[in-house]
Amino acid sequence: MAEDLELEKIRLKKINELMKKSKEVEVMSDTPLEFNQSNFDKTITESKLPVLVDFYATWCMPCKMMAPIVADLARKYSGKIAVGKVDVDKNPKLAVRYQIMSIPTFMIFKNGKPVDRILGAVGSRLEDIVAMHV
Repeated sequence: MAEDLELEKIRLKKINELMKKSKEVEVMSDTPLEFNQSNFDKTITESKLPVLVDFYATWCMPCKMMAPIVADLARKYSGKIAVGKVDVDKNPKLAVRYQIMSIPTFMIFKNGKPVDRILGAVGSRLEDIVAMHV
């Protein structure tokens, strides 16, 4: 289990490195991207796709419950919506900026602007909301 988490961290790090190297952000991935304060704005504003952002914390049990659903949405809607995650403990400025008061909070961005906000562990209902924006 710990080995799987370590491999996932390495994979996400590589994805982030590749994103930084590209001149134009191409946000098509079948796994959630790890957003941070340095790549968030560029990714959100330059994405041609709507972007689902999961504001979470590693210690948050409802966030952990939603993680497989978010990963499934990234796979299922690859090429239609970009999916990313923001660890609020590592990126407090983003949490403050978007007034994240509870986690998980999901936001959908279009053309760099937030268009929807979903609070809490909503289960598979998240897919219904995502489907309205693709």
